[in-house]
Amino acid sequence: MIDIVEKIMDFKISRRSFIGWTSAIAATVTIPVGRGLIAKAEPNFGTEAVGGEGIWKTAACWHNCGGRCLNKVLVKDGVVVRQKTDDTHEDSAEFPQQRGCLRGRSQSQQIFGADRLKYPMKRKNWKPGGGKKELRGKDEWVRITWDEALDYVANETKRIAKTYGNQSIWGAGAYGGDHVKMLSTIGGCTTDWRTSSYGGWLKTSPYIGSSEGYSVSPLNDRFDLQNSQLIILWGANPAWSSPGMPMNNYLAAKKAGAKFIVIDPKYTDSANVFDAEWIPVRPGTDDALILAIMNVLIEEDDPKNNPFIDWDVLHRCTVGFDADHMPEGADPKDNLKDYVLGTFDSQPKNPEWASEICGVDASTIRQLARQIGGTERVALLTGWASARINNAEAVVQAFMTLGYMTGNIGRKGRMTGLSVHSFAANGGLPLVVGGGDGLPAVTNPITDCFNTAEAYTAIDEGKYLSPGKGEKPLNIKMIYHESQSMNGTLGLTKGIEVHRNMEFVVSNAYVLTTHALYSDIVLPVTTQWEREGGLLSGNKEMLIVHTKIIEPLYEAKSDQWIAKELIKKLGKDPSKIYPISEKQQFFNKLVGTTVMNENGVDYEPLLTITNKDISDWGVLGAQQKGRITLNEFINNGIYQVKRSKDDNFGYIAYEDFVKDPEANPLMTNSGKFEIYSASLHEASKGAWTEIAPIPKYVPKVKGYEETFKDWGKKKKGKYPFQLLNPHYLRRSHSTLDNVPYLREAWPNAVYLNKGDAKRLNISQDDTVLITSEYGKTLRPAFITETLMPGVISLPHGPWVSMDENDEIDKAGAENIIAGSFATGLGTEGYNTQVVNVEKWTGEQLEKDYKQPQRVINYK
Repeated sequence: MIDIVEKIMDFKISRRSFIGWTSAIAATVTIPVGRGLIAKAEPNFGTEAVGGEGIWKTAACWHNCGGRCLNKVLVKDGVVVRQKTDDTHEDSAEFPQQRGCLRGRSQSQQIFGADRLKYPMKRKNWKPGGGKKELRGKDEWVRITWDEALDYVANETKRIAKTYGNQSIWGAGAYGGDHVKMLSTIGGCTTDWRTSSYGGWLKTSPYIGSSEGYSVSPLNDRFDLQNSQLIILWGANPAWSSPGMPMNNYLAAKKAGAKFIVIDPKYTDSANVFDAEWIPVRPGTDDALILAIMNVLIEEDDPKNNPFIDWDVLHRCTVGFDADHMPEGADPKDNLKDYVLGTFDSQPKNPEWASEICGVDASTIRQLARQIGGTERVALLTGWASARINNAEAVVQAFMTLGYMTGNIGRKGRMTGLSVHSFAANGGLPLVVGGGDGLPAVTNPITDCFNTAEAYTAIDEGKYLSPGKGEKPLNIKMIYHESQSMNGTLGLTKGIEVHRNMEFVVSNAYVLTTHALYSDIVLPVTTQWEREGGLLSGNKEMLIVHTKIIEPLYEAKSDQWIAKELIKKLGKDPSKIYPISEKQQFFNKLVGTTVMNENGVDYEPLLTITNKDISDWGVLGAQQKGRITLNEFINNGIYQVKRSKDDNFGYIAYEDFVKDPEANPLMTNSGKFEIYSASLHEASKGAWTEIAPIPKYVPKVKGYEETFKDWGKKKKGKYPFQLLNPHYLRRSHSTLDNVPYLREAWPNAVYLNKGDAKRLNISQDDTVLITSEYGKTLRPAFITETLMPGVISLPHGPWVSMDENDEIDKAGAENIIAGSFATGLGTEGYNTQVVNVEKWTGEQLEKDYKQPQRVINYK
């Protein structure tokens, strides 16, 4: 075997050239780099920099953070020199620049990192059928050719499909991909579905008439947000999860006079920026707090002198609040009002009851209720996080009901719902809409699709639950990963075991991610900087177009190229799935892009396309008239609609419905908001946990109550802490966790309350051991007074780094200590975990940024 180890362990880029990578060229001139680290600029794209410094081109910042801001790179003499963000126009609150955050500004460190995968490779001890499967995750890697790699994958796929059936192949990744399209040509594969970031909102919303965040824009336009007098941010931290324009929108509302209240287990950076009142609440107990607020509103409401409740909205627009407004066939005693008052169960859901559960003082609950009920225009805004828990459905239903009760729905300055992702703090129809790629739809012949929340348990036990259909057999023998589908899956300790039991695991990856680490064959893929181009939408007012920055590095190929070549190896015709080139697909997206007309109703083509454009691109198309030219869009990199308060693009969520619910019914059984939802209750009978038709508080699986061995005597148990998984500025989910600069700036500590730390004799930066019944992980401690006692906060997304000797993860990978199971309608309960924390007596962890990257030594 030829040793082709490449001497790049010392490849380090000066922190003084945070964006540039010119020094990397000098450091690698003697390295055999295949296609090299030279950025070949497309001469027709980009704008000349002042003074002939080079060409500015728009580069993709494509990760799933919800921002997707403008990111430009300067290319000079074929080399990417530096980056910048949006400077296409003067910045203002009305017409804000789409500025990138620290993650976007670190993209070049990812693209040109020393840990980029260069060649196809296989595990040293792999052979068809699995070889030494127990070595997955710790084996050496051997460089192979593309032809060898494709043959291995195709042959194993055919063997496993023939031996066990196509159902035995899991095309991992709940949102599909080119690997699933490829497998569909030979009979299909088993897939998975998930609630992921959405939590309980995804499956609950359709039954009760609310929005999961996308299908119906759930909140008002950003200019109307400025009409709100009180803004509640419930489990939402836009400073971390939605940096960029959403923060601009919130700050404009604050400038207009809005008061902010943040309800969250942790005092967040958003609370600090908005000078907000902070009300700390225990994870998974938000519904108890909301029910207590309702109790106060009902008890203290005086329609004439102290009107806390909007009875008009409740009576016209909802069903189920009181005995007189129940849906047909429902028991009148099952109404929400009587449940909240304790009429039939003798337990009023009052502040004293809730305080014991949620940790908020009873007097604070009453004050909060009076502020919400006594303020005319309130924006009740939440993130997904508070319902990214086990038994989440009641949180969703209760939160929306609070908005209906107080009339904060469908009116100016008054809104209730999710403020998340690309719709954070700015609801309404998108003003710029990208076109489609023109590829045909592909149907997967296999209908087996299991819930990602219980993926590893289901595979291990050989069965999965199909909602409404019962248990079905499952016999997975092969896993094909195309995205970060392993690291972000609950029950990762069991997941590693499952991967080591497979007959074959293959991954597409551009760095050695978790799923690639535990694979047999790894196929190196290009990043978006090395592909033809695409469109990115980060908020409703703009659309970004990015183009190819460099030719593919080393031997990397696109996911689509890999799929097409595998289809050929499998004896099928790839043209049936991919009848047009990737360049034609990009062009189709551009041609099909539309922008809303100034009337605020109709859409028109954004781009003028000429015969010369079609000829220059070497594609098929037709001429059309639009607002701007194709080259103007590409060279600028963005089209953003300039807004004003008096334009026609304003939006009030549910306005037509609230004005006339009979003429504008919702897509629920009753046509109204369903506080009592018989359909939700019925659907749950065939799912994981039965759910009441009204929002009732139930102790959550792995929730606060499970931190006690004796709830009545309040004696803590083996796992006395609740664990929270916030999104974190070091990465977007798991992506970018390998970038040293980000690892240094954001060290991924576990946050501990100061009092808890003192009791446990833990000091700042001490290594601590976090243990659950599912696994163990180590992290340095960050001691703070901005976190509820009894709660620890472990940021979401680090790549697993297992010490195989003691089976302890050293990266703080939160899913190592999570269980592989679902509750309710199938929610992934990331924010309901119970753990123990103790001072680690072994060797202290080295800081993350000092740890070596996963640079492959090919054997």
